[in-house]
Amino acid sequence: MPSSIRIGNQDLTVNVSSLGAEMQALTSSDGRSWLWTGDAAFWTGRSPILFPIVGKAPDDKVAIDGTVYPMAQHGFARRSDFTLASSTATTCRHELAASEATRAVYPFDFLLAVEHAIEGSALTVTAEITNRDQKPMPFGFGFHPAFVWPLPDASGRAHTVTLDNEGQPELVRLEGGLIDPAPLPSPFDRGRLVLDHAMFEKDAMIFPKGAGEGLCYGAEGGPSLRFRFDNLPNLALWTKPGAPFICVEPWHGTAAEAGASSELSRRPYTNILSPGATARFGFTVEIS
Repeated sequence: MPSSIRIGNQDLTVNVSSLGAEMQALTSSDGRSWLWTGDAAFWTGRSPILFPIVGKAPDDKVAIDGTVYPMAQHGFARRSDFTLASSTATTCRHELAASEATRAVYPFDFLLAVEHAIEGSALTVTAEITNRDQKPMPFGFGFHPAFVWPLPDASGRAHTVTLDNEGQPELVRLEGGLIDPAPLPSPFDRGRLVLDHAMFEKDAMIFPKGAGEGLCYGAEGGPSLRFRFDNLPNLALWTKPGAPFICVEPWHGTAAEAGASSELSRRPYTNILSPGATARFGFTVEIS
């Protein structure tokens, strides 16, 4: 059975499960909850870790050097049992090492470590992926945290996503779960997007480039969550129409493109990690 750990300080409390190293709750000292609860009526996820792919593969299969392997959407990390490697009052580190089960679908020796750390009213989630193999290792990686919509005490207010860079990144959509690479006009106006559930009737909104390294998700005249991203060039926003959550998803790697190769190394924004090397990714969210 999965175990869980709670970390916290005078401002925040975070619960993290050993299953998927997935955050289960993000609560401020005033008792307000900011993370989606995982209600099965809509979506059971809360903040899954996406590895070694982001999104879908054609027919749920990837090719690695020509050999085909089964690979479920978003990879296997989110359904894997991690080991609690270390913890303090305000930090916890979970690790997933390659095993016989992972090698059957992803033939590499790797270590994936996920750390949650609280400082003040901010939470930083960091992932380190180490290639312990003797050959280059292709992979995609992403975070998939879901936050309540509306935010606490903000029912009836307009909710917005505002990019720090004031950009208007091109939008792409999914076709059968795969990327349709034809760019669409940006829904952002000088970096600002007013959220509407109708935007998600065609699934996620994906911005492969240009969204920048930070944004604010907030309610007009109300609370907000401020994000900073590290080594995560792709951004997706997703919910199920009518569901009371919004996912703010920074990625390094996307779903395969429709009609393109199933080779993992050829997916958009795939990382190719040299033997012995470590790649780091992270995001910080601060309640304000």
